[in-house]
Amino acid sequence: MRIEHVAIYVHDMEKARDFFVKYFNADASEKYHNFKSGFSSYFLTFDGGSRLEIMQRPTMDDPPKGTYRTGYHHIAIEVGDRKDVDDITKKLQKDGYEIFSGPRTTGDGYYESTILDEEGNSIELIAEIK
Repeated sequence: MRIEHVAIYVHDMEKARDFFVKYFNADASEKYHNFKSGFSSYFLTFDGGSRLEIMQRPTMDDPPKGTYRTGYHHIAIEVGDRKDVDDITKKLQKDGYEIFSGPRTTGDGYYESTILDEEGNSIELIAEIK
C-alpha cells in the first residue's frame, strides 16, 4: 500500500498552485470545478509521483493554526542536497516568505529548513544526510 495523495484546503488555489510549480517544479492538473457544490481543486504532481491536492469551496472553516496543533503539521519536500536546501530557502526568503527554522541538521538524519507559505502552512525543505 501507499499514500496516493494528501489534500489541503486553501483560500487562493491559483497562488498555492503557482507556489508549488515555481519553487518545487510541480506539474499542475487542469482545474476541477463542481458547479453544484462549488468545490474546486488542482492536483499537483512532484518528481517521483507523489501528489498534493489543493482544494477550495465557498464555505470553509479557518481556525487559527497553532504551531503545535493536532492534525496534519507540515509537508516535507525532498529538494536534493544541502546546497539545494540552502538555495531554495534563500530564494523563498528573498521572495518574502517567512523562514520558520533552519537551515539546520536535525537529530533524525536530515538537513532541512521550514518555511511558511502565504496561508501559514508549514513546508519543510529537506535533504537526507547520507
